[in-house]
Amino acid sequence: MTEDSTQNQLIEALLDPGRYPHPVKRIQHVETHISHVLLTGDFVYKLKKPLNLGFLDFSTLDKRRFSCEEELRLNRRLAPAVYLAVVTFNGEASAPRINGPGPVLDYAVKMSQFDPASTLDRLDDLAPLSVQQVDAIAAALADFHAQIPTASADSPWGGAATLWQPVAQNFEQIALQAGEHSEALNWLEIIRQWSVAEHSRLLPDFNQRRTQGYVRECHGDLHLGNMAWQAGELLIFDCIEFNPALRWIDVMSEVAFCYMDLRYRDHRDLASRFLNRYLERTGDYAGMRLMRYYTVYRAMVRAKVAFIRASQPDLSPEQTQHERQQGLAYLRLAGRLTRPEKPILVITHGLSGSGKTLFSQQLIMQFEMISLRSDIERKRLAGLDALAKSGSSVEGGIYRQEFSRRTYDYLVELAETLLNSGWHVLVDATFIARWQRELFQQLAARCAAVFYLLDFAVPEALLRQRVQARSKAGRDASEADISVLELQLKTQEPLTADEARWVVEATTVASVAARLEAAVNDPAGSNR
Repeated sequence: MTEDSTQNQLIEALLDPGRYPHPVKRIQHVETHISHVLLTGDFVYKLKKPLNLGFLDFSTLDKRRFSCEEELRLNRRLAPAVYLAVVTFNGEASAPRINGPGPVLDYAVKMSQFDPASTLDRLDDLAPLSVQQVDAIAAALADFHAQIPTASADSPWGGAATLWQPVAQNFEQIALQAGEHSEALNWLEIIRQWSVAEHSRLLPDFNQRRTQGYVRECHGDLHLGNMAWQAGELLIFDCIEFNPALRWIDVMSEVAFCYMDLRYRDHRDLASRFLNRYLERTGDYAGMRLMRYYTVYRAMVRAKVAFIRASQPDLSPEQTQHERQQGLAYLRLAGRLTRPEKPILVITHGLSGSGKTLFSQQLIMQFEMISLRSDIERKRLAGLDALAKSGSSVEGGIYRQEFSRRTYDYLVELAETLLNSGWHVLVDATFIARWQRELFQQLAARCAAVFYLLDFAVPEALLRQRVQARSKAGRDASEADISVLELQLKTQEPLTADEARWVVEATTVASVAARLEAAVNDPAGSNR
């Protein structure tokens, strides 16, 4: 008897509720191209099919056992309450017993069952995801990436050759499946040419990222369909276990998958929020040099999957058309991402308590930008968490003049990397000293970026009220208290007449976002 026929007989027997050592109301059998999944009510049993598809090999019993053990190991990092154990099916294929006596027929991963309607892709189909949910993804991913193993500098994972292989395969397979569809083929050629050039340009970055430890044993398949919202908590599941090359990746490739999925669903606001929250937590702004490349790659992966599905003979004409339209939509997104907009650099100007941070957080959701907050980056330079108290005096510790200069120089460095990588940048700081503003005016000129100075004018009484309330709450990265505000009021250097040409009043978020959008669409690309 072949392994296929043995497993088919086993699956048939496992459709009997009496085969399980726990109560079963009804069994649902879900078959994918690589697995059999048996849902029993409280528990799920997932068996690997005896296949060898090249990129995965479950062809022998030992290989399926190893793959089940890997699936358990990898997924327990993020979902230990869901991934419970690897179990055996023993005895006769027609009358198997779970973890019973006799020869092992096959292996399965045993999981706690949860409602499939709670996955984030399905929830988003009903209503857009919330900011709370997106923030939870960013926090969970940042914490996960900080804990997982790092590839060695001489590892094949994350190297330029390893990275290019799946990129090239996407183009080959989409070309085979797209047929004579002219728009798809046009996008395919545009994206292919861009990817070749971008891959060549980023060769030093790929190697540097691996040397610096950013290639790690990630999840590998982080789209919304592999996340769920359970009782107000995020659940991430279904890591890639079958191919190490697909999970030993740059952390930014993983971030790009989720970012791309949100962009594909027309949630540019949530995509911007997610990306900013992740970067704020990790400080990995240097990784944004590769972000566009990885986002295009992830869109092409999904385009490939959609076109392959469209070619399946068992689909109805309507289903085939739906899959082809999805594939085309992913190609359009990838194509748009290859054409970055003229970069915009915005700096804030306002005393502590003027509302800069709240306004900025709302603005980056209406006009996508990467926000750099001086309060957080200052503490990062000092080795402190964002909410940690530095114990510094008003002009001492991390607020002494030389450390402030170092902080602003660092903000320039980060902003320059982002602007040169095609991202709009918002720098959230007081900018009450002329030399601070001049640093960024010069940066905008170097990067050929449109420059704006977002001015916050707030009455002193309201500033004092806000600063006192924030200090009392103690839940913000800013350590500014009344003594800091009083010093700012005495030492601030007002905007000059020369700077007036760059000023945008912080009236409403919508009006500022519209101004920035107009600048992007201005052929002259100027705010003068």
